[in-house]
Order: sequence, then structure tokens, then C-alpha cells
Amino acid sequence: MTKKPKWVVEKEQAQRDEARATVWLFGLHAVRDALVNPARQKIKLVVTRNARDRLGEIVDSATCEVVEADPRKFPAPLDPGSVHQGAALEVKPLDWGLLDDIAVSGSGPIVALDRVTDPHNVGAILRSAEVFGARAVIAPARHSAPETGALAKTASGALERQPYLRVGNLSDALIRLQKMGYTCLGLDGEATVDLTQALTDTADRPLCLVLGAEGPGLRERTRETCDQLVRIDAAGAFGSLNVSNAAAVALFAAAQARSYSRS
Repeated sequence: MTKKPKWVVEKEQAQRDEARATVWLFGLHAVRDALVNPARQKIKLVVTRNARDRLGEIVDSATCEVVEADPRKFPAPLDPGSVHQGAALEVKPLDWGLLDDIAVSGSGPIVALDRVTDPHNVGAILRSAEVFGARAVIAPARHSAPETGALAKTASGALERQPYLRVGNLSDALIRLQKMGYTCLGLDGEATVDLTQALTDTADRPLCLVLGAEGPGLRERTRETCDQLVRIDAAGAFGSLNVSNAAAVALFAAAQARSYSRS
């Protein structure tokens, strides 16, 4: 038998490890929404008596192992500071499929995050993306926030409904979107073009909003790949927003621009 090359063995092992990987979601909202999501593979639910009562019939119809726990000795392997509210659920990460398929479905923008690693920021962005009808939020597979309990809790259920895809290379993903007709607008506080004007000019084309991490902002290749760099105009001298607030403002502005273009 021919021996497999080392890189093939390592790749197959990585795929098996990824398949075995699980995530612990916590908090009543995150756990409730995951339990009712048919696309979510559930493994084990740990609840206190009080949390079980608050979740109600959802627990009785759960398709996974249910463990009722003493709140003083909560057995789920969570970080000590996690506010679990007496509920934790072990799950497999969601599989949202391929970016190319999502990009041709729906009508909202795509949000691309360049090395945004704070799970609380990403969770908040997922909430805004769901509210304003984004098709997906995408981020690079490395140097981004993975699906975690903290992210899910901040997203307050949006993680179960709003596609969140991690792609191999963000710039390559942006180029694929451009070939599909997307305009990629990169948010940059030093840009000379106003976001509102850029959205008005491109309202008839599918849109990708690209945001970078607080501090470093967009990486050089990401900046070069974007069709245009734009800024959010501020009323005063202090014009800085954190990335989750900037995403919310940009998504709202995009929704308004498309609404006006149809009227």
C-alpha cells in the first residue's frame, strides 16, 4: 500500500478534529434559540431546575441528553466569568454552506470583517446584520472570532439565524464577490468619500461592507481589494465608532439607500 504524504495525513487529521469540535453555548436566550434551531446539532443540555422551568417545554422536547444540575456545582466547562443563567448547551458549529451560494440568494448586503477578533463585537454585528437583512457576515478563518458561547450570548440568538462564514482568505473572497457583481466598500475613517454618497452611487448593485479591527483597521491588501474606501461622517471632532457601532450605522445607511432607490 502506498503511504500517504505527511501533508495529506495532517489535513485529514485536521478535518477529523474539526468534525469532533464542539461549542458550549450559555445563557437563556442563546440556549433557547439553539434548541429550536433544526439546523443545529445538539449534544448535551445542562440546566438548573430554575432554568429548566424558564425554558419550559423546549427542554422536554430536546433531542439531546439533558442533565439537571445543582447551581452551586454547575458542571458545564465554561469560563469562570460566564453568566450562564443556569443553562448551557453543547453543540456542533453551524454549517452555513458556501459563500458563492449565499451571495446569490436574498437581497441584503454582505458584511466582511477583517481580523475582528473580539467575540462581543462580532456578536453585536450579527444582531445588526439580522435586523437590517444582511445576507451573511464573513471573516477570515484565522485571526477572527470563532463560534463561541460568548459570541452567541452577545448575538442574543442571531447566531442561529444569521449566516456567519469563515473563509480561507478574505481578499480572495472579496474578489469572488466582485466577479459576481458586488461593490466592496471599505470603511476607513481617513477616507475622502462619504459612505452615504457611495451607497447612493451603487444602490443598484449588490453590496459588501468591509470593516477592519479597531486600531489597525483594514489590512493593506484588503484596502487595495476594495472598490472604494469610505468614511462615516461625524458631527463633531470626535468621530470614532467601535466596529460594531460602525457596522450598525453602515447597515442602516445601506438599507436607507436601497429604499430610496426603489421609491
